[in-house]
Amino acid sequence: FKQKTAYEIKECDWSSDVCSSDLFLSFALFSYPRSEIPVNETSVEFLNLKNGDTISCPFTVKFKVSGMSISPAGELKESSGHHHLLINQTYIDKGNTIPADQNHLHFGKGQTETELNLDPGLYSLTLQFADGYHRSYGKELSRTIQIEVK
Repeated sequence: FKQKTAYEIKECDWSSDVCSSDLFLSFALFSYPRSEIPVNETSVEFLNLKNGDTISCPFTVKFKVSGMSISPAGELKESSGHHHLLINQTYIDKGNTIPADQNHLHFGKGQTETELNLDPGLYSLTLQFADGYHRSYGKELSRTIQIEVK
């Protein structure tokens, strides 16, 4: 490969002198999202339990929400709400109101933990975040784990 001087380069020569991989690298360097930019992702998680845990009663369940703030029931604020724990239930579709019964526990005061006393057996626990009027934020703000109570 012989480098041409600017005098020797004609308009039709540009495509042969510029390597397509050089263009791709330049494009990739300047267009790729930067990791320094914070991404406000929302999620819920169990802090002290994981899928498949075997536990004995009574036991504490600790909740966490990321990307949202906690506010009590009755207060409707954007990007906020409170936790619900669903026992042997799946997530509630976005916008639907979470029922209040023995399998749908509400933490409308903004609590982030509770103590459970369940009979021995296999259980599905779903953490569901909802707005101040108990309307679910849907699957995106839910987390389900399976546990065994001894």
